[in-house]
Amino acid sequence: MLPPWPVRRLLFAPLTIAVAIALVVTFPLLALVAAAFGLVRRSRPGRMRGLRLLWFAVVWFSAETITLATCLALWVASGFGGRLRTEPYTSRHYAMMRWFLGLAWRAGSAAFGVRIEVEDPDHGGPVELPHPVIVLSRHAGPGDSFLLVHQLLNVYGRKPRVVMKAVLQIDPSVDVIFGRLPNVFISRRKAGEGLFVAEIERLAGDLGRDGALVIFPEGGNWTPSRWRRGIQRLERRGRRDLASRAVQMPNVLAPRTGGVLAAITAAPDADVVFVAHAGLDTLVSLADIWRGLPINATVRAKWWRIPADQVPREASREAQIKWLYDWWQVIDVWISDNRPATEVPAA
Repeated sequence: MLPPWPVRRLLFAPLTIAVAIALVVTFPLLALVAAAFGLVRRSRPGRMRGLRLLWFAVVWFSAETITLATCLALWVASGFGGRLRTEPYTSRHYAMMRWFLGLAWRAGSAAFGVRIEVEDPDHGGPVELPHPVIVLSRHAGPGDSFLLVHQLLNVYGRKPRVVMKAVLQIDPSVDVIFGRLPNVFISRRKAGEGLFVAEIERLAGDLGRDGALVIFPEGGNWTPSRWRRGIQRLERRGRRDLASRAVQMPNVLAPRTGGVLAAITAAPDADVVFVAHAGLDTLVSLADIWRGLPINATVRAKWWRIPADQVPREASREAQIKWLYDWWQVIDVWISDNRPATEVPAA
């Protein structure tokens, strides 16, 4: 369970700044150690994972420090928080998100040589149209989630509202910026579909033309145990039909339907965009990142846009659930066709 927000502000923010200062001051020494470690381990020329991670950590924590300082300045300028929820300050916080994610993406691309290829059948961006959008994406670790929000902000010029796990509030920049913007943090302690469905309906109800509501219907990263538990959960609820379909989708978790159906009902003018991606699926924990950090890899993504008038909002709930599962089947097949051979799931 996360500590309350005053404790997080007083604990995690100073700790982040201290780590940033320590990394900058000791970078030459740490770089020599990382390079020597790579030589001892006989890393292939050009890989040097430790050195690459060190450089990215310096950029990340430095950006965190600048972001926190800017957020403090905005809080003071807004009358010590009195006007933080007004449109000018909302736009400034989105600008900070845009800068932070853009910098992190450039640093990651330079450090690891990662490339992103987005297949977009609309030729120019399914979310560049003057409609609000509801983005339904598979959940495959913080790397792909980060790239999705970066794409919405810096490529398509959207103002994303994200339904995310509360554990991400450990990161002080996420805690501060996302906490000041219209987002939803979901925690196990407050788990209860009714509560969070109401929050999602609130976010979807006033998206605006440049809004994008981002939902990860799976609710977590893919693991073999979560895949099995999702099937068992459907069976306990008497939905053997859905459980049977979930068994046939080894790359994805069974989608949770409550928040998704609430969102498309609350935003009748919104297009729906389905997103699949493959390439960073296995990078969930720090150990995963160290063991399987991809160098010069390609992350592939595909976006499907469903115009608002083709979303089955007037259909029965069962028909809507079938529609969602049909699209999740499409995503599963796409992942099988595009996932690197080293990332085959163990389901």
